[in-house]
Amino acid sequence: MSNFPIPEDDGAAKHLIAGTRLPDVALTATRGASVNLARYQERAVVFVYPMTGTPGVANPPDWDIIPGAHGSTPEAEGFRDAHEEFELLGYEIFGLSSQSPDSQQAFAMRAGIPYLLLSDETFAFADALKLPRFETGGATYLKRLTMIIRNGVIYRVIYPVTAPGTHAQDLLASLRPARA
Repeated sequence: MSNFPIPEDDGAAKHLIAGTRLPDVALTATRGASVNLARYQERAVVFVYPMTGTPGVANPPDWDIIPGAHGSTPEAEGFRDAHEEFELLGYEIFGLSSQSPDSQQAFAMRAGIPYLLLSDETFAFADALKLPRFETGGATYLKRLTMIIRNGVIYRVIYPVTAPGTHAQDLLASLRPARA
């Protein structure tokens, strides 16, 4: 991953501040459920990612030169591997992209993802929050960012995510209670 360009903070998420209420949008989730994060009454980590790859299918054009495009699979696997630790701290994990529910379900099965992946295929959630995005090959993708939410409200945003492969562990370390 170090061979790919690292994203810089372009200010595209500066409006996502603590206290921002999430939009009242139902998102199709893996395992057939729908999730409305505005109505989610717990603490959660929502990591937004551009796209997980599919074996045998080429990445979109210029994927290798777009800062932050690469890394969705390692990021999702990092959250998979740390899932129990996040739960012990009281956080539910959700992954969110504009990929179709079928694509997300196939990835979840392949990668053994224990948490729900949410599809914002119509960009209703992304449009309401004005989430940052990029385009390539005639398609639009969400830029990678992470929201810590509580009771349907943003508590903290991490943008840009510069090291997706270690992001889950880095975030976990920042959420653990300080030990004296």
